[in-house]
Amino acid sequence: MGPHPSPWHDPLSPVPFLFHTAATRPTKTAVVYGQERRTYAEFLDRASRLAAVLRALGIEKGDRVAALLWNTPEMLEAHFAVPMLEAILVAINTRLLPEEILYILEHSGCKALIVDTELAEPLARIEDRLPKDLKTITVTDRTLSPVHPVPLKKSEGDYEAALACSDGGGIGFSLEDENHTLAINYTSGTTGRPKGVMYTHRGAALNAFGTPIYSGINRDSVYLWTVPMFHCNGWVFPYSVTLVGGTHVCLRKFRPELVFDLVEKEGVTDLCGAPTVMLGICQYAAESGRRFPHCVRANTAGAPPSPTLLENCRKVGIEVKHLYGLTETYGPHTTCRMEPEWETLPLHEQALLLARQGVANANALHLRVVDSDMNDVPRDGETLGDVCMRGNNVMKGYFNNPEATEEAFRGGWFHSGDLGVMHPDGYIELRDRKKDIIISGGENISTIEVEKTVVRHPAVLECAVIAIPDDKWGEVPKAFVTLKPGATATVEEIVTHCRSHIAHFKCPKQVEFGELPKTATGKVQKFVLREREWAGREKRVN
Repeated sequence: MGPHPSPWHDPLSPVPFLFHTAATRPTKTAVVYGQERRTYAEFLDRASRLAAVLRALGIEKGDRVAALLWNTPEMLEAHFAVPMLEAILVAINTRLLPEEILYILEHSGCKALIVDTELAEPLARIEDRLPKDLKTITVTDRTLSPVHPVPLKKSEGDYEAALACSDGGGIGFSLEDENHTLAINYTSGTTGRPKGVMYTHRGAALNAFGTPIYSGINRDSVYLWTVPMFHCNGWVFPYSVTLVGGTHVCLRKFRPELVFDLVEKEGVTDLCGAPTVMLGICQYAAESGRRFPHCVRANTAGAPPSPTLLENCRKVGIEVKHLYGLTETYGPHTTCRMEPEWETLPLHEQALLLARQGVANANALHLRVVDSDMNDVPRDGETLGDVCMRGNNVMKGYFNNPEATEEAFRGGWFHSGDLGVMHPDGYIELRDRKKDIIISGGENISTIEVEKTVVRHPAVLECAVIAIPDDKWGEVPKAFVTLKPGATATVEEIVTHCRSHIAHFKCPKQVEFGELPKTATGKVQKFVLREREWAGREKRVN
């Protein structure tokens, strides 16, 4: 690690966490994947070799490197190797369609792409449209049988072969500016085009320092990767687990039965996931009769969990901490965990309290619910206001989008776009969303993007999309469609049309034909549609 001129100041970054743990606990198991076991010394060596490979490809400070990978060891290695060079990691959602991936590659100006061969298959269809200077390294998962062949005609080679020929011994790490961009994470917005959220080295480091405080992870933790690492850089857990010297257990794709197997086999102590992940675990437990052999700590975020879900998690053997945040806040900004005075309450009352979004984390601190004049609303649990944050866990801004950045930071605070209340005990609770973003299984879906896609169908006159409740995903899109006079279309035709243009998880799960409710000025009254669809539910969150 390179020296710095000041004896009393070292720029903050999560990259040194790997150097430190590899030096102090070199033989500790760092990464588990199938039958593979790697120590922290081996973890550092592989990350350094990858950094050397990228440097040989011409990657320099400030260059963007994309990773289109599952939750495999290579994704963990990329989280350290890319910023070792002061390059910028762009972790891409594995559920996106080729056109959406292409937009991110072009908008971010990526110079290299590390891609799993399975995920490269759809990209092969548009290979001639990929950026001409894009260097591609393909990851072949040899735990699969049969393995996926490399579908891309132009590739710089196989990941493992490149590492085998690389020498990472000359790779160190020296950072001049802790506010240098570490990663860009693309999130959906109401414009329909994803925005690139910029994380800094300082922000990622401070969030990683704060994670053990609210989550309880420590050097004995065995952390199971059930939350996608492309989502807010895995809520910064690649860095926090490495910081405390815990063990990463990689899981290529979430399957409830594998979660139970790994909890038993590897002694998993911690995991994270959206409520749909917790629901999948609970449903499998109910069907199979299995329970965790020991208590597992779980952090859930992405959409407010229902009290019923929290109760069911307790029965399975999961101690749930409810987190709340956005991509723009490095993931979790608040936490809601069991307080001692709640433990004597009935389970249902405990669940109602735990379903609130909570209080700011130690690394966040600044959290308000304000009115239109930026005054704090009363702490009465009833008065609605805008949820705003500021501090070390707020993004640097949107990449190449100063207008959106200025709007998000108006008044010196980050405006989440969520409406909530402040309770007398200082806990916030979401009540609605100012924007029409749908959170389905922890993934953001822009209603405007879906509406624009539906309206592209030749038979459609206009469309409104809202979130409707779903027992598995929390909420899913429903399209209300008015057809052109004399035109006809079926539900299946509308859904098929959407599936050919946007990722399948964004497509409407239901379609209803008819006139849209409107104001006298012609504005669609989405609240009318929402009230009807959410009538009788425990909670309306979007």
